[in-house]
Amino acid sequence: MDRIADIAAVLATMREARSVERLLRELLTASEAEKLSLRWDIVRCLSEGESQRAIAQKLGVSLCKITRGARELRKGGSTLKRVFAARVGGFPRP
Repeated sequence: MDRIADIAAVLATMREARSVERLLRELLTASEAEKLSLRWDIVRCLSEGESQRAIAQKLGVSLCKITRGARELRKGGSTLKRVFAARVGGFPRP
């Protein structure tokens, strides 16, 4: 069974962002939520055109951690790229 597909199916049925947020906070440990949030910040910064070095310095992470997000955004048919392109005003910053 593909557990990620199962989680995605559940999230897709949820209509309110607040409910999804509560589910994620209940499902993830504080450490897991922090790691996911950091990965989101990395991809958001990349999608806004920030350099990998600037992101590494700003977020205190290695270039290796940033490279994966950059690679995903460069892929043809990237869902990440479509998600960020659809948000003309961008996503709120913490």
